[in-house]
Amino acid sequence: MSHTSFTFKQFTVHHDKCAMKVGTDGVLLGAWAPVDDAVRILDVGTGTGLIALQMAQRNTHAFVTAIEIDSDAAMQAMENTQVSPWAERIGVVCADFKDFHPDGMYDLIVSNPPFFVDALRCSDRARNRARHAGELNYDSLFQHSAELLTENGRISVIVPYEVEKLVEDAAWVHSLYLEHRTRVCTKEGKPPRRVLMTFGRKLQMFREDVLCISSSDGSYTEAYQNLTGEFYLNFS
Repeated sequence: MSHTSFTFKQFTVHHDKCAMKVGTDGVLLGAWAPVDDAVRILDVGTGTGLIALQMAQRNTHAFVTAIEIDSDAAMQAMENTQVSPWAERIGVVCADFKDFHPDGMYDLIVSNPPFFVDALRCSDRARNRARHAGELNYDSLFQHSAELLTENGRISVIVPYEVEKLVEDAAWVHSLYLEHRTRVCTKEGKPPRRVLMTFGRKLQMFREDVLCISSSDGSYTEAYQNLTGEFYLNFS
């Protein structure tokens, strides 16, 4: 990864105009979220457009809307998607998610939401907005998502392990129930750092598993390579 871009197998993401750069969290969610049956997908807080691009690559029939409140990031996401192989299937909207009222409903909503709810604010206003949940907290994310999802629609997010219960409770309030949870460890034997979660409208038994990014010897695990292999250049 350079300071200005990150090259994947089928697309390149420029991130010099975005407060939050390409990172593992976004790649994980974009590779993990259940896209197979989705025709209309919404990426909330798209930033660089990374997850929207992953959605379009994984599902060749889906139309993806990527919404971003920061104008500079939205412009860069638009530039990244327009030069991708799926430009005709991705649309970027610069707007506040809470004020977003599209014509149709979505089969899948994905979001790598701002998560430093109680952290000290950083001096960079754009980075502060991208990292902190002051404007888009979990409750507002699930509330508006519940209004935009189809009957069988789902929402998938990646959040810090420390707020897992907070996120699950916020979803429950808006009648969105856990379907699949993957706790993510950076290294085998270490505690989870992130949690991938998918919620739907039906209360049912949910699946859960653990993903370790690297083995005890520092090499990438087979599970992580299998999950992200269609994106990273160094994975076959």
